[in-house]
Amino acid sequence: MDLTLLLQMFLASIGATVLYTMIGFIPGTDETAVLMPITLAVILAGVQPIVVLTFFISAIVALNLMNAMPTLVVGLPGGVMSTPMIPHAMTIKRAGLTHENIRKAAAGSLIGVLVALPTSLLIANLIASQAGVIKEYASWLFVFGAIFLSLMGKAKLLSLLMIIPLAMLFQSLRTIYWELGIVLPEKNITTSFFLGITVGPLLVNLLSFLIPANRSKLETDKLKETLIPTISKENLTLNPFQIIKKDESIAAMLASFFSTFVFVLSPVGLIILFGELVGKRKKDPIEKASTSIVTMSALAQSTYLSGIIICVVALGIPLSPAAIGPGGALFTAPPIFSMENNIHHALSGFEFVVAITMGALVAVTIVYYLALRYATQITTFVLTKIPHEAILGLFIGLVLLLAYMDAGLLNIFGVILIGFIGGYLNKLGMNFGIQFMTLYAAPFILSWFAK
Repeated sequence: MDLTLLLQMFLASIGATVLYTMIGFIPGTDETAVLMPITLAVILAGVQPIVVLTFFISAIVALNLMNAMPTLVVGLPGGVMSTPMIPHAMTIKRAGLTHENIRKAAAGSLIGVLVALPTSLLIANLIASQAGVIKEYASWLFVFGAIFLSLMGKAKLLSLLMIIPLAMLFQSLRTIYWELGIVLPEKNITTSFFLGITVGPLLVNLLSFLIPANRSKLETDKLKETLIPTISKENLTLNPFQIIKKDESIAAMLASFFSTFVFVLSPVGLIILFGELVGKRKKDPIEKASTSIVTMSALAQSTYLSGIIICVVALGIPLSPAAIGPGGALFTAPPIFSMENNIHHALSGFEFVVAITMGALVAVTIVYYLALRYATQITTFVLTKIPHEAILGLFIGLVLLLAYMDAGLLNIFGVILIGFIGGYLNKLGMNFGIQFMTLYAAPFILSWFAK
């Protein structure tokens, strides 16, 4: 590892932090939808694996904190991970303490990164010796994961019932491509199907606008008003332990620590579980909201970092929701990465530590400062100068391009089909994690019915 490579990693970290700082301030951006396509594009561009990993770690750290800013400043959900914060953020905002919202979330986020980083690397080192055993049962783990996530979700029976039909859809499209000679029989299309699932809910919304009656319901000639408070920067300290109380920091550290051990569970589920649990101990509504925001912000970082770090360092297969969704390209990005030869196999233990540590620390340092000093200014700029529709159109265009590169023109329609069905199922309650696990397990599931 020479200075040139270290410089590339540093620049990749800076670039990811700047990019996802801007994206994070855009309300309604799903984490998987904005992380997966760009990471895949970076991999396919031929960037070295260690630089890719540095870029990705910086991206998730920057996105997880900045996605909370629209929620904290104006009450709009930045992404899925920040949605549980909304009622607590509104409680503090109504008390005229928006600046406290931002400072406490930033401090919690910093704690989450600093706790999850060493803990996840330690857990990865401890279970690495059992990775071979775990991989032998990978297909069964994906099936059990889909069933488990179904039982944890809000549409349990629907999700369980749709696992096999969805597996049939994935394998049917693959078989069509093989039969028509579009791809070789040994090529298993996965990445573009992944992307189809990712943009599914957005596709459903866009396609529904093709129906005049649906479009007319949403048409308006009124501008949407959003009040953004002015926050004084006088006497604002950067010391996180002067921003949050001792019991808040302890709650955030304990929740982050224990969440790394259950990295296979849903990050949003853990945020709600631990965040509400620590908040219930407080009687005062403001203290309750404040403690919950600090803990939830810490958990947003710890759940994502542990889910990615443990899977890429120790296992080499995506077993956590964070690795299956946003980090999916690190495991499957043909022709560069496959389930048998991915970023886990490309880097040494030392390289993992350097890339992950640099990516996390560079990103959290920058976004922590930006959140404390410029959250309202960036929110104003993004909401007034960057069209939300343009960003979403950019991501859909990128997904269709990658679908074409994966298996030609017909695959664009295949991805639209998967996106529409997956997006509609997502709206009904069958979440991304179940669909991703079903995609991985589809050949194994259908093999049960072979004679």
